[in-house]
Amino acid sequence: QVQLVESGGGLVQAGGSLRLSCVASGRTFTDYAMYWFRQAPEKEREFVAAINWSGGRTNYRDSVKGRFSISRDNAKNTIYLQVNSLKPEDTAVYYCAATQIYYTTYFDSRPYDYWGQGTQVTVSS
Repeated sequence: QVQLVESGGGLVQAGGSLRLSCVASGRTFTDYAMYWFRQAPEKEREFVAAINWSGGRTNYRDSVKGRFSISRDNAKNTIYLQVNSLKPEDTAVYYCAATQIYYTTYFDSRPYDYWGQGTQVTVSS
């Protein structure tokens, strides 16, 4: 089992920034590719960003490219999502997920082994 715990969410004005964290425990962290997803009220969960085991490969949904940045610190069993230039439409619960496969396409329809409980990001206009 892998336990994932997100933190770092909050209320921020449009144009602001946050850094989300996801700490993993329970298994070898470098066995897993890591992902960020988000779910806004009354909307389906959607892929945000992905990072492979080493941090050498990343992927983003188009709407966050240039504003969000995913990274990982394997010594701390932690991934991060730096979110800049936030917009009201970024308001959602942000979740991290883990699987041993690094997907490069169709992120929203792939299986993921473990999920965190989420952290709320609210962007006011």
